[in-house]
This record gives sequence, structure tokens and C-alpha cells, in this order.
Amino acid sequence: MKKLNHKFVEFIPEVLDDGILYVSVVHGTAVHRCCCECGREVVTPLTPTDWKLIFDGETVSLYPSIGNWNFPCRSHYWITRNRVEWAEDWSDWRIAEAEEKDLRQKKKFYDSLEAEGSAGIDDEKAKTRKGIWSRFWKHL
Repeated sequence: MKKLNHKFVEFIPEVLDDGILYVSVVHGTAVHRCCCECGREVVTPLTPTDWKLIFDGETVSLYPSIGNWNFPCRSHYWITRNRVEWAEDWSDWRIAEAEEKDLRQKKKFYDSLEAEGSAGIDDEKAKTRKGIWSRFWKHL
């Protein structure tokens, strides 16, 4: 697959069409079928510590790359301006290192939210932000 079309939806459909990146801004997620055409569903949460979505008015991009390391296909690619750009396979060691780094970054981010709230800096805003993300993580 060389290209994905995007479709903004409120809810992700139960049956995904090939070649479509479904984006639910309301639910902070983008979902598509694996670009290697193995048929598996790829879920990319849109959060400050996961994927970022860029919509330029015509196309979408996701950052960082998508590494389907737990799939038999182990596909790895970028979605840039609706185009699929294939990337190299990673070693198990590199995958483990990246996963550990991701966990450290998530912890640092959410710890900073707690520290912001406990320092009394814009306490209501910090509680609201923390509450939103706490509800999000409970649903995963």
C-alpha cells in the first residue's frame, strides 16, 4: 500500500476499509488496517505522549512512525501527507529500548501534571487536564 485516504469520524467503524485512516478527534484516536495488507487493525492514540496528527487541510500525517512489532508482519512505516513511507525493521533490542523510553517519557509527562497541580499553579486547570487523561487511560 502506498497511500491512505483519511476520513474524519466520531466513532471508528467496526469494519475497516483498506486504505482508509479513520480519525476520531472526539475520541483522540486514529485507526487503520495495517499497510502491509495483513488485515490487522492498527490503533494509534492521539495524546501528548503517543501519536501526533497533522491535518494540513488536504492530507494527514502521523508522528512518530508506526511499528507493528507485535504483528507477524512486523511492518514499520510513516504516514506522511496521506502517503505510506516504508521504514526499516527494528531489532528486538531496539524495540525494547524504544518501549522503555516511551514509558519514561509518559511517566515524566504525567508526573509533571501532578507536580503542576500540587504546586498550586492554576490548580483547577491542572485538575481538569489530569481528569481528562485519567479517564482516557482507564478506557485503554
